[in-house]
Amino acid sequence: MMLTVWAPLLLPFLAAPLARRLAEALAPRAAAWLLAGTAAVLAGGTVCSLGLLAAAGLLQLPPVAALGHLSLPWLTAAAPSAPLAAAAAGLALAALTALAVRTARRRWLDLRAARAALPTPSAPPVSPADDQHPDMRPLRASVRRARTTWWPEPAEHPLAVLDDARADAFALPGRLHLPGRPGEPGRIVVTSGMLRALSGPERAALLAHERAHLAARHHLFLALAEHAADLHPALRPLRAPLGYHLERWADE
Repeated sequence: MMLTVWAPLLLPFLAAPLARRLAEALAPRAAAWLLAGTAAVLAGGTVCSLGLLAAAGLLQLPPVAALGHLSLPWLTAAAPSAPLAAAAAGLALAALTALAVRTARRRWLDLRAARAALPTPSAPPVSPADDQHPDMRPLRASVRRARTTWWPEPAEHPLAVLDDARADAFALPGRLHLPGRPGEPGRIVVTSGMLRALSGPERAALLAHERAHLAARHHLFLALAEHAADLHPALRPLRAPLGYHLERWADE
């Protein structure tokens, strides 16, 4: 019994490296699902194992044993080290829960700050002053053509063009529709510096790449891996290869 409970805590040290090696031989989509699924299963096993260890100690407390009409001497003889293991498991579970909550809160605050910093979908992608610049007029026309040509439903993932000389682009996840709060589609954010540096076909490929991230909800894969890494240190090495395979998935 105790071996079964402890096994999920030790399994990630063996299973995570094997999953990484296997993912290298798979197609990007399958590799991403393998790594994310491995992280989810192993993290869930860790939580269950710690919970069972903590419960085993709680059952040896006289008030708890009395509620279940359990034999306290039999429980003590069956698992003599349960109180110590339960205390350690309970502390670890509390610490991991706090870490997961902190990670979720940080991600939520980052997303909210990013959404607040972006212009609304109906706002012009660049400032009025730059709109008169001769280099900006064809740039804006190119963006409009890309939205019309490459997006079957342009409103599904609005495009935000930031007036920044640095070359950068990313996909910003949307938010679900909840009672009393309207939903918001994911958005593609690209800087004017990036668009200037690319040709027409390259811009279209860039927008298609970021749209693929949003359509497949790749941010959920990354969030799952990050939370799994919070729950077990052996799962941290899965984050980098998962990100790599997600990029390959979006490329293809």
